[in-house]
Amino acid sequence: MEIDNPDVIAEARAVFDRYEAAIAGNDTDVLDASFWPDPRTVRFGVTEILYGIDAIRAFRATVKTYAARITRKVHITSFGRDFACTHLEYERVGTGLVGRETKIMVRLPDHGWRVVSAHVSLLAGHDPGRTQKG
Repeated sequence: MEIDNPDVIAEARAVFDRYEAAIAGNDTDVLDASFWPDPRTVRFGVTEILYGIDAIRAFRATVKTYAARITRKVHITSFGRDFACTHLEYERVGTGLVGRETKIMVRLPDHGWRVVSAHVSLLAGHDPGRTQKG
């Protein structure tokens, strides 16, 4: 299996960039079309846990705008010709909060590249569940 084929990385990056532009413009049609239209699609957000494309679409319909963000780092890895993971580290404008976003994308025969799983989170300043050695 070929890892990090430059053509596949470029294709995944194009999907990633289109999604980021849609987030900035709250383009719900593009955001919805980026996901696999299937009940097995999963999206975990900062405030939501969504199983299935219907839940994802219902959530998107409630969003008036997304918090503006500045990209700090993008990391993409591909495995073979039809599987890629994108990782985004960003900073929310005006708050300094650091966010992370992971998308697992698959090239599907009838749909092209689609997100099949996504996870968005904000970095906590302190994890109360972790005990530090001292």
